[in-house]
This record gives sequence, C-alpha cells and structure tokens, in this order.
Amino acid sequence: MLILTRKIGESIAIGDQIKVKVLEIKGGQAKLGIEAPAAVAVHREEIFNRIMEENKKAAAGVDLDLQTAARLLGSKAARSQAVNKR
Repeated sequence: MLILTRKIGESIAIGDQIKVKVLEIKGGQAKLGIEAPAAVAVHREEIFNRIMEENKKAAAGVDLDLQTAARLLGSKAARSQAVNKR
C-alpha cells in the first residue's frame, strides 16, 4: 500500500485521468474531491461492497431463470417436433 501525506488543496494523481484532491480536514475526517472519467465508477468502499453483493445475488437468480427457460424451451421444441411428425 502506498501511503501519501497531503495538505488541504493538494492532490494525488492516479494514472493520467484520475485526480484526488484534499478539500477539507475536520476532526477525524477528510473531505476529498475526485475527478475521473464518467466511465470510471467511484464509490465509498461500503457502497461498493453492497453493490457487489447485490450483483452476486442478481446473477444467482438469473442462472436459475435461465435453467428454467432452457427446460421450458426444450419441452416446447419436443412438442413441436412431435406435432411436425404427425
């Protein structure tokens, strides 16, 4: 882990497209400003973790739905073949 010390108004560059600036320090908190391209998602860590957990839950539900859909489509295809053979 890289550890840097910054004062109010000073910045940190991450690559050539992301800049983190210290805007304010009060008590035990630092207010940061982050400049990044729109394609780069920027979240507090606890929000990011919640998003990842929700994505995992959603993906698990999709697998079950896809399996059900495949089974139903397979049954429909079998019935269709039986009708075509008549």
